[in-house]
Parts: sequence; C-alpha cells; structure tokens
Amino acid sequence: MKLNVTAKAAKWYKEEFNTGKDTYLRLFVRYGFGGLIPGFSLGISRDTPDNVFASDRADGITFFVEDADAWYFDGHNLTIQMDEKEQEPAFIYE
Repeated sequence: MKLNVTAKAAKWYKEEFNTGKDTYLRLFVRYGFGGLIPGFSLGISRDTPDNVFASDRADGITFFVEDADAWYFDGHNLTIQMDEKEQEPAFIYE
C-alpha cells in the first residue's frame, strides 16, 4: 500500500489539529460509513508510530497507518487530497 497526502490536504490537517512541525497523525480503522469497506471508515488522531505499515510526510506532518490496520486497505493505495467543493479532505482509494 502506498499512502500519499497532498500539500493542500496536509495544510488543512495542520490547521484543524493546530499542529506545528514534526507532528504525527495516525489513520486508524473505526466503525462508520463512507469508507472502503462497508461498516468501517478511517479516523485520524495524533499518535506516536509503533509498527508502521505505510506513511507519508507532507507540510511537516507524518501521516501513518499501523500494521494492525493494514487489513482495511487490502492492496489498495490511498491518496488524501482536498475536495475543493466541500473544502475538506477526500480519501481516494486506488
């Protein structure tokens, strides 16, 4: 799996989480709607990496997914980019 976060999306997260440089944001699987697998979605929180499955660094933030959540992606890549119409990040699975 490859994780890619665009600079615009990273900037949005930087403002939302009120972060500085060298911040870590974890993408984790949770129960919810609108994700890759019905009944699940991704959440984001500040965290410290432990067993990194995939990561990307953008605008001073390291975004990462832990090994424990690798099953969710099942061979898909993820790009997080801004949805200009909604003015929020969009998760694009390929």
